[in-house]
Amino acid sequence: MPETPCLLIDVPTMNANIRTMAEAALRHGAALRPHAKTHKTPSIAKAQMEAGAVGITVAKISEAEVMAAHGIDNIFVAYPLVTASKIERAVQLSRKIELIVGVDSDEGAHRLSQEAGRLGHVLQVRLEIDTGLKRTGVLYDEAVALAGRIHALPHLKLTGIYTFRGALLEGKPTLDLERAGREEGELMVHLAEAMREIGIPIADVSVGSSPTGLYAAQVEGVTEIRPGTYVFNDRMLEAFGVCTLNDCAAVIEATVVSRPSEQYAVIDGGSKTFATDVQPGTNPLQLKGFGHILEAPEAVLERLSEEHGVIRLEPHHTLKVGDRIHIIPNHVCSTLNLHNHIYFVDGQQVEKVSVLARGMLE
Repeated sequence: MPETPCLLIDVPTMNANIRTMAEAALRHGAALRPHAKTHKTPSIAKAQMEAGAVGITVAKISEAEVMAAHGIDNIFVAYPLVTASKIERAVQLSRKIELIVGVDSDEGAHRLSQEAGRLGHVLQVRLEIDTGLKRTGVLYDEAVALAGRIHALPHLKLTGIYTFRGALLEGKPTLDLERAGREEGELMVHLAEAMREIGIPIADVSVGSSPTGLYAAQVEGVTEIRPGTYVFNDRMLEAFGVCTLNDCAAVIEATVVSRPSEQYAVIDGGSKTFATDVQPGTNPLQLKGFGHILEAPEAVLERLSEEHGVIRLEPHHTLKVGDRIHIIPNHVCSTLNLHNHIYFVDGQQVEKVSVLARGMLE
């Protein structure tokens, strides 16, 4: 039995999630390129590709290097690479595998082209579009002109466009995932068509998160979706209505270390165990607490300090010191990145697995 706190993965549930998404993407005629930020584990990426994914998505070149070293041969780095050292690493990797990198600016494109030219190589790139999240990505109205300038650079091959929008509709958080996904897909397809009209051969239109991806995939002209969280699911996706609690493959197992009063229990997992990026009480989900406690659904994981999780209980709850409990985290992707190992659970079998791309930030 693993020491707590630990992150357990129910293997049959994970495998069912992998199959379900692969089959749904196939039905809608979109390629599936899962984002590996959720699991950061090459063996899971291999399972996704064996089920039908065309490749994987990562955010950092170091993640790509880990995945490639363990047999993943088709990777999209959906992030702008702008330093010479990282671009050189991307060039070296693209000599070995099918590699695509993101770009979202003139300066970034020139840096990519110059470094690739110095190394005698042509890099395959996709242009990132800001469709409302206001993160990376060229502004929508400026995208066609920038695509033309990138297309003219000698050591870049512009093959597609991509965006990450999440559950936004008309610029605001929403629970209407179908409308959000379709709007995202339509915006990107329209942009791709405008680029083709001026002679830019855009082949790939890549969109979609776990909440919205399958709706975006139904828009004619969308070629690829990049969901990530679906492989495990989490409390956030359950609140969106994308899955049920039974579809959540990842749980934190923690031990009650203190019962300071009838109203509270303290567990041995805090902010170094549970991610805090999806805060309780925020729109559009208005979650209560930092996770769903399977043994006490009415209880609230109310506060996290570094090593302590404080649970508010109904009076006279029987939870006692030494009890082990299981909690579905609000956001599993950033929670997993806090753990060096995960534990695959398949019936009575438990396997300790290293999270090989954990902490790969550079």
